[in-house]
Amino acid sequence: MGRRARGRRLQQQQQQRPTRAENGAEGGGERQGAGWEGGYPEIVKENKLFEHYYQELKIVPEGEWDLFMEALREPLPATLRITGYKSHAKEILHCLKNKYFKELEDLEVDGQKVEVPQPLSWYPEELAWHTNLSRKILRKSPQLEKFHQFLVSETESGNISRQEAVSMIPPLLLNAHPHHKILDMCAAPGSKTTQLIEMLHADMNVPFPEGFVIANDVDNKRCYLLVHQAKRLSSPCIMVVNHDASSIPRLKIDVNGRKEILFYDRILCDVPCSGDGTMRKNIDVWKKWTTLNSLQLHGLQLRIATRGAEQLVEGGRMVYSTCSLNPVEDEAVIASLLEKSEGALELADVSSELPGLKWMPGITHWKVMTKDGQWFTEWEDVPHSRHTQIRPTMFPPKDPGKLQAMHLERCLRILPHHQNTGGFFVAVLVKKFSMPWNKRPPKGELVEPREPVRSSPAHPTEGAAADPAELESKPISGMDDTDITERPENVENSGSKKDGVCGPPPSKKMKLFGFKEDPFVFIPEDDPLFPPIQKFYALDPSFPKMNLLTRTTEGKKRQLYMVSKELRNVLVNNSERMKVINTGIKVWCRNNSGEEFDCAFRLAQEGIYTLYPFINSRIITVSIEDVKILLTQENPFFRKLSSETYSQAKDLAKGSIVLKYEPDPTKPDTLQCPIVLCGWRGKASIRTFVPKNERLHYLRMMGLEVLAEKKKEGTVLAQEGAGSSGPPEDEESAEHGAEPAAGADASTGTSAHAASGPSDPAPAEAALPR
Repeated sequence: MGRRARGRRLQQQQQQRPTRAENGAEGGGERQGAGWEGGYPEIVKENKLFEHYYQELKIVPEGEWDLFMEALREPLPATLRITGYKSHAKEILHCLKNKYFKELEDLEVDGQKVEVPQPLSWYPEELAWHTNLSRKILRKSPQLEKFHQFLVSETESGNISRQEAVSMIPPLLLNAHPHHKILDMCAAPGSKTTQLIEMLHADMNVPFPEGFVIANDVDNKRCYLLVHQAKRLSSPCIMVVNHDASSIPRLKIDVNGRKEILFYDRILCDVPCSGDGTMRKNIDVWKKWTTLNSLQLHGLQLRIATRGAEQLVEGGRMVYSTCSLNPVEDEAVIASLLEKSEGALELADVSSELPGLKWMPGITHWKVMTKDGQWFTEWEDVPHSRHTQIRPTMFPPKDPGKLQAMHLERCLRILPHHQNTGGFFVAVLVKKFSMPWNKRPPKGELVEPREPVRSSPAHPTEGAAADPAELESKPISGMDDTDITERPENVENSGSKKDGVCGPPPSKKMKLFGFKEDPFVFIPEDDPLFPPIQKFYALDPSFPKMNLLTRTTEGKKRQLYMVSKELRNVLVNNSERMKVINTGIKVWCRNNSGEEFDCAFRLAQEGIYTLYPFINSRIITVSIEDVKILLTQENPFFRKLSSETYSQAKDLAKGSIVLKYEPDPTKPDTLQCPIVLCGWRGKASIRTFVPKNERLHYLRMMGLEVLAEKKKEGTVLAQEGAGSSGPPEDEESAEHGAEPAAGADASTGTSAHAASGPSDPAPAEAALPR
């Protein structure tokens, strides 16, 4: 386009603008009526094919169709969940109900009355709430600023999770306990994974539960989102891995000196789906919905569910879930899996497990429709030309007796209009005995490897459909599945692998796109690095030092991480099979000038609740007033603290300390949960090393105003970053709210705050270390 043409177009546009504005003013806001917002036309929430399809399938009870469609067109209410395993959960709930929710009473925003959040009736102990406040209103309304900051800060601290209501159901139905080995097959972004971690830590007095969660996702980038979610809960029992769920390797563990296959007690199989249950928040689905999405995903969903069933222990429980209402992705997958299992699997009756939850039973008859509206009632009706798109497993079983024995009515379908939620489908499967194709006599527990570890499949990535014929044909035959299963089993690590070094992940044998991870290196028993740490903190003889690991094989070890002994077992025995993205919590960080002190490593707040039960020295018990001073002042002098605190600190050598607050039951108005903080004993002062959001959390629980803290960043945030005041110059972003776990960049040892700490100088006496 020439310069003159551009000039003419610009002139025309300028002439048209006033006309549009006038029309909008005169015609009752034509611009708004046309649905313009931010320059983009609003998506029309209609899809005739969608309505035709689901009316024909009769998944909605008679007389409720209009309510169903009306609910789908309404925005989804915001929901939040208080993390249930932390001892602080009750305090947060108390704070929410008695402070923030009360402030929302009788409040109006843009002429709309704000409804006070209500608890989800079916979620235990009032730990999940929903509200009509949209994210947009929360962010932009000055009246809600405090509440919004509270949500953001507590979410970052891991005390609150903003999660869709129906998404909370699968982990609850999984009924996991602290001793269970759990696999989350398609885990990203991680909200369900965090629920599972909470269940492991039901008893906060047990630092290392016997169970663990292995959270998997096929998408390398989404794995890091998963790491971020899981890391907020600071658990030594979580491992994030990166595999295609439909061929996730079978792992081995050491049981009394023998290598045995790892079977999981609980498996969460929340598969990729077309997502038509999410229309209330993903409005693009209205425009893009077609039955083709379901037809393409069915094969992948069935393969993932089959792989999960193979790895489930006898007597174990697997939950299959989708955020789709389509029987092709729901009952068809379950029916096909039950048929393949030949009685090995059965649907559990969970109708009484979540009292208060409204749901519809699974359906037993359905038809299959192509994207252009053609219906098929059974496989025999499908023309040969359609066989690549429509598969026999998409139809209900023909045999009425077999169909009845499956009890498909035990599946749960959640409809949006029943409890103002999204749409969802859940089925709970229990394994009675081995899958039929796994019953062949073993070929010997450990044999010579006949070929290298199977590389990641080239085709299906979760959520993306490959050729449906390929997707479907392979999982149906048990023999192929068995071969896939056995190849990893028969491969043993070669003896040349360094003892205790797990990784780096097998980049040659198992090439997956993404970042190259650092290795996981367990600290040898005779490592000279550990005795000074043990002596300085008077660690209990029961401390599991074998579970300490680092992320480097060369040079100084800058951070030490901790895993449970069960996860150590998994790591050591499967480094050639797994691509591990992240595991372990940081428990110690190296001081740059640590050699000046008796110990080169200081405590890290991330792992303090795990480490604390083993520490017998350098613990200072502090009062509630001391905690307030320590969290709001930079390096307070001893004289500002109570005499009891001073008497405990005065004889301690300089260096890292533990600050412990014990609640006083005789003073119910004060904070009633214990607090453990990492600190530093300087020459004449004490400071804390606590991430910003965790610091604000504790202050909030003690009734201090958070907004004031935010505005005075010199007060609160200065404690996070002052590079000149902290022990090491490179005390990485770890203690400052952006701490890397034992993950991708954890080994770099760089500080996000070394150059960006507050400019206010700390008192000379408080400069650390001295």
